[in-house]
Amino acid sequence: MLICAEHLTKRVTLGLESITILQDVSLNIDQGESVAIVGVSGSGKSTLLGLLAGLDLPTTGCVIFEGKDLNQLNEDKRAKIRAKQIGFVFQSFHLLSNLTALENVMLPLEINNMKQAEQKASMLLEQVGLTDRFHHYPRQLSGGEQQRVAIARAFATEPRVLFADEPTGNLDQATAAVIIDLLFDLNQRHHTALVCVTHDPILGERCQRVHHLAGGHLIK
Repeated sequence: MLICAEHLTKRVTLGLESITILQDVSLNIDQGESVAIVGVSGSGKSTLLGLLAGLDLPTTGCVIFEGKDLNQLNEDKRAKIRAKQIGFVFQSFHLLSNLTALENVMLPLEINNMKQAEQKASMLLEQVGLTDRFHHYPRQLSGGEQQRVAIARAFATEPRVLFADEPTGNLDQATAAVIIDLLFDLNQRHHTALVCVTHDPILGERCQRVHHLAGGHLIK
């Protein structure tokens, strides 16, 4: 098992009020599988993703990533796990505007001191269909092309799991369909677990498992 989340509860304090965002959520994710977490805005989807990725810690409960309890690791150790074993794709792309498509994909490889960064980044951009966009800056790319760069960057370090938070949210229907196909193609090709947080029913239906979040509770 890749990720085991047990009895996660997340509360935040706003002024004098305590708000429960997630309540007693348990979820297992295996290597190579695809899982969708769907729900309306404000249902706690992104909060759950942040806990699974070690970006935040639960109020109670724990997340075990490949046998390691993320609660017991400091931020530096959690950051090392994220840098090497976890990929992210967001709704807003988050590309660096002063770097070309190729340089954006090379960045995580260089940060991790991986060899042949340019060669590997080039191969990934080819896999996402951007052979002729290597030296274009984000402002010169369409939304769909920017998301393809973001996906290539997410797969650059060969992560064990890819977390996609509303990856089609800023795209038109036709472009979204292309991005969905691409995500699942790479999921199968690289045997990377894919966890999609989405309100897009088409994306959810493509996953092997779908979990619904409502009122902070996970409904299978």
